[in-house]
Amino acid sequence: MKAVRVHATGGPEALQLDELPTPTPRPGEVLIRLEAAGVNFIDIYQRSGAYKMATPFTPGQEGAGTVAALGPGVSGFAVGDRVASYCGTLGAYAEYAVAPVDTVVSIPAGVTTVQAAAVMLQGMTAHYLTSSAYPLQPGDTCLVHAAAGGTGLLVCQIAKRRGARVIGTVSTADKETRARTAGADEVIRYTETDFAAEVTRLTGGKGVQVVYDSVGQSTFSAGLGVLATRGMMVLFGQSSGRVEPLDPQLLNQRGSLFLTRPTLAHYVASRAELERRSGDVFRWVQDGTLSVRIDTEYPLARAAEAHIALASRRTTGKVLLIPGP
Repeated sequence: MKAVRVHATGGPEALQLDELPTPTPRPGEVLIRLEAAGVNFIDIYQRSGAYKMATPFTPGQEGAGTVAALGPGVSGFAVGDRVASYCGTLGAYAEYAVAPVDTVVSIPAGVTTVQAAAVMLQGMTAHYLTSSAYPLQPGDTCLVHAAAGGTGLLVCQIAKRRGARVIGTVSTADKETRARTAGADEVIRYTETDFAAEVTRLTGGKGVQVVYDSVGQSTFSAGLGVLATRGMMVLFGQSSGRVEPLDPQLLNQRGSLFLTRPTLAHYVASRAELERRSGDVFRWVQDGTLSVRIDTEYPLARAAEAHIALASRRTTGKVLLIPGP
């Protein structure tokens, strides 16, 4: 089978297309013939060496396709079933991948396999951000950075579903249109306007109850300044770089603030939680209340281009890799 491999961490050129044996599922595993794999910032952090990894490795933690084989003792699925997986383990940048059966979910009718691949990680991330990390309530105001990105568009939609007022930040007019379509009530082009000053104006100086920040270094400090008393900073990414160390006393000075640095793996830690989050997301896709925007689909051989596009923050929606010819 063809698979993308990183033999030494570095730039996008580190992503090499290799020929490897098709893996054999072990007890408790499912072999999936992948039709699409999601490209995410964590893949860039791992490929670049920002997150330390043993090499060589095949990147990718989410994908969707059909069951090709079951490991010994595995039940609940059959060969040919359409499935998706977010497993926190690597290997999705390939034609075939094995995944622990406890991380595999069935794709319901009305959701395409490509949609499932596009929404597993980002959709469940948007779900836990808005319902668990800081459970939005009607009347809350939230600030969503990168509101036109793959996760940002989903956060905007789910936040509106929960009755919140949504303020988004974007870089261009086109992204502003997409964020507004996804439900953002107010959109700030941070390339033209100081977002902190504008959030203060839009909230009458009261601030927001929560900031959902996937950007990190360039937005974090100012984001703390727009939180209301006892507000929460939910820092779930670092696309602009790592946040500098923080004196906890600052949280007191700014209004007894809360800070969390969550990751999806801890919010799908049980099979029941995975099924609940993925089930909600798939149902919303089915009934049309959650729109999944796919920005670009790349073949495996162009994985480097996919990483460049995502890192440039010029994408609006999900970036996928498509195995096969």
